[in-house]
Amino acid sequence: FHTADPVTKPEDLQGMKIRGGSVLVNKLLERVGATPVGMPVPAVSEALSKGVIDGTTIPWEVTASVKVPELVTNHTEFEGPALYNLTFVLAMNKGVYDGLSDENKAVIDANSGLSFSVYAGGVMQDADAPARQIAVDLGNNIITISAEDAKAWDSIVNPIYEEWEAEVPGGAELVTEAKTLMTECGADMANIDTYGAH
Repeated sequence: FHTADPVTKPEDLQGMKIRGGSVLVNKLLERVGATPVGMPVPAVSEALSKGVIDGTTIPWEVTASVKVPELVTNHTEFEGPALYNLTFVLAMNKGVYDGLSDENKAVIDANSGLSFSVYAGGVMQDADAPARQIAVDLGNNIITISAEDAKAWDSIVNPIYEEWEAEVPGGAELVTEAKTLMTECGADMANIDTYGAH
């Protein structure tokens, strides 16, 4: 969270207008009494400067490009696993892939999959540090929620997952599979050189 006022616990968001980055984040904001405001990321700086929103949820790497550290003075981050994850997918139609030559398939196969995902994630993560440093250099307040204190947030997020599981056919199985894959991929990531593969 990047906000005008400090956010150290869920209740601190009550009454704030926050630009949320996904349906999940917007539901979380509603559950704590905040008002989710939908807008594209490029509109965030103007909305913050005019008081249309009190804060935003965007990755550190994006904050510098929309001048967030200059417009708010409080930044809340989580120790350990993040409060939520966004998924980026680079996909190709299977019919188009099947129609490629073996040589072109080999090029795509060599530059995709888990190793490419780790590489792309590493690039994004590395972009977080310089953007975060801008906020530090400005003397902004960086608040880190400990793993122990994050449990208060989990109690708000978990019912959102349960609602989704009930609404989506096979939802519970999908959530279980996603959690399993995150655990497996997390273990696999320890064995992958983030930049060596590409």
